[in-house]
Amino acid sequence: MGIRSSEAIGRRIKQAREDAGRTQESLAQSVHLDRSALAKIETGTRKISALELARIAENLAVRLEWFVADAPPALVSRRNTREPGAPSPTMDALAERVAREVEFVQVHDETLRYQQTPEALRRPTTRAEVETAAGLARELLGVDPAEPVTHLSRRVARTGLLAFSIDLGADAADGCAVLLAHGGVAIVNGHLRVGRRRLTLAHELGHYLFADAFALDWQVTGSEPASSREGKIDHFARCLLLSEDALTRAWADHRRDERPLRASAVLTASRFRVDMSTLARRLSELDLVSNGEAGDVRRLQTTRADIVDLDLVVSDELEAPELARPYVEAVLRLYRQEIVSEARALDLLFDTWNEVDLPERPSLPQEAIWSFVS
Repeated sequence: MGIRSSEAIGRRIKQAREDAGRTQESLAQSVHLDRSALAKIETGTRKISALELARIAENLAVRLEWFVADAPPALVSRRNTREPGAPSPTMDALAERVAREVEFVQVHDETLRYQQTPEALRRPTTRAEVETAAGLARELLGVDPAEPVTHLSRRVARTGLLAFSIDLGADAADGCAVLLAHGGVAIVNGHLRVGRRRLTLAHELGHYLFADAFALDWQVTGSEPASSREGKIDHFARCLLLSEDALTRAWADHRRDERPLRASAVLTASRFRVDMSTLARRLSELDLVSNGEAGDVRRLQTTRADIVDLDLVVSDELEAPELARPYVEAVLRLYRQEIVSEARALDLLFDTWNEVDLPERPSLPQEAIWSFVS
């Protein structure tokens, strides 16, 4: 990551100020600057001191390095089903921070960077090719085609994709993915319910695995509209979580028992840990239900009574805050080796741990202590 010019730093300050809904006058007063001085800083015609920048960063609640260092260049996707195509500054800021921290840990911990990004899967152009790609992805995850995909965040780590679930609220995007030099990171908005969280991670895995085939910059206009590409990634995510073999067999079993549609849907959604909208769409794709039945399934909600009456599996997968396990293990290794301080370790863990949660460091031999002191 390179260091930005004064002009670039100024643009970032202006962006952070506007994202926070602050005027130049308000921010300038808070950081003890003249408004004209801040205006010149934002246009790059006046250099900013380290102390001034630190004050601005603190006042706008933005990390200092966000202003001065280039971000990882390959932001490959942002899933925003609530407002397709709408920006999500909260999601983007978190993604940039997570990417920076992961790259920092990778520099100091070889174990975290051993996993190379897998060779990109062939870009699917038809429904059959999407199904095939999902099957190949299941092989990468070590999932039997006849079984549900459990522990999704741990499984995607096998491909080098580190998943982080953080509650960003109802207004943020569902998720995003960033491709790094070694592997990548996926951010899931932990505000979502578990079925949507899992679907979002499956979607971001698709972006990650198809990255080279679609090109790293997903905003580049190609021969295929972005909406069509996103539609194929959504289809891939449904195929991954609800394989044709597994879903067809499970649905047939439930219907053979002459269960009502509602009970069959609730049991199936629980088994595969998906939301009703995803289940309805997939059942329709596989011609397992009529259009009317798909609409009925989509409108269903699992109740507490269903959980008791049908003895359902209750999953808290990707419940926020959840950090990728390989990443947490690497941070703890750096802490035990005294490569990072207690404060830095907690910072790397995104303040989801407290001091008492950290392990005890091994005692140093006396000669090592004298060597360190000297």
